[in-house]
Amino acid sequence: MFDIVGKRLWYFCISGAIILAGIISLIVFGLEPGVEFSSGSLLTIDFEPSVTTPQLKQALGELGYASAIIQTTGEGHFLVRLPELTGADRAALETALTSKVGQLEIKGFDSVSPMIARETTRNAAIAVAISAVGMLLYISWAFHRMPNPFRWGTCAIVAMMHDLLIVLGVFAVFGVTLGWQIDLMFVTGILTLVGYSVNDTIVVFDRIRENLLKSGGIDFETVVNNSLLETMSRSLITGIGVIFVLIALLLMVGASIQNLIVVLLVGIPFGTYGSICIASPLLIVWRKGEWGRFVGRRPAAVAVKGK
Repeated sequence: MFDIVGKRLWYFCISGAIILAGIISLIVFGLEPGVEFSSGSLLTIDFEPSVTTPQLKQALGELGYASAIIQTTGEGHFLVRLPELTGADRAALETALTSKVGQLEIKGFDSVSPMIARETTRNAAIAVAISAVGMLLYISWAFHRMPNPFRWGTCAIVAMMHDLLIVLGVFAVFGVTLGWQIDLMFVTGILTLVGYSVNDTIVVFDRIRENLLKSGGIDFETVVNNSLLETMSRSLITGIGVIFVLIALLLMVGASIQNLIVVLLVGIPFGTYGSICIASPLLIVWRKGEWGRFVGRRPAAVAVKGK
């Protein structure tokens, strides 16, 4: 029998290293906010004949928009983020770009004020926090017949935070290297990942609970390991199937849902890993009181009086 939980120290070390790198990336680079989270205007522009990114960057710089952020889409359009534009500013910019670069068509225009940006940021944070607390309470209630039900919910939330921190770290790197910005599609992806991660963990926990009830005194670590082996094929097949669908969506739909797809493409493999290698082994560590072992301290032997 393959011993999954026996290698839990290695899993924790691997995850810890990845999460540490992600936290450093967040501290150093931060997340690049899209127009929904910081005031400004976002234009989707198509040129005829086509132009290159450096040409557009130079033209915008000459017009006083040197700080403009330019991205390309799978359809060959440009996504240009600028300071907040009025209707007159947009018309003047369109006329000036036409004279400098060539005929253009504005495919989309979004403008967000500072007040709306702050409100969107706050609401996004509240949504993620409420979902996490709700999941914790639900899991604790669902396993209320097990000893220490709050422990089960906490382990599931820790595994979920493991997945989210990795995704945030990856997007911090993407922001500084590729100029990717987080938007409402990113928040949608995060909330979807929260649900997927916790659902996958609950499937494993439910099998552990079933096996505990009929274990007949078998060691808890053995029950957890057997349960993981029984559910692993389901977790892997589900994760791989979802990834195939996401790749198809990314190729067919393109930039409009890019952040949503990439969040899930990064998060689902780690979510599957987290439910198998993080959440369930944490139950064992907690039950056996092994926290000291994983920080390099073993409890000292208790001296027996009279010996």
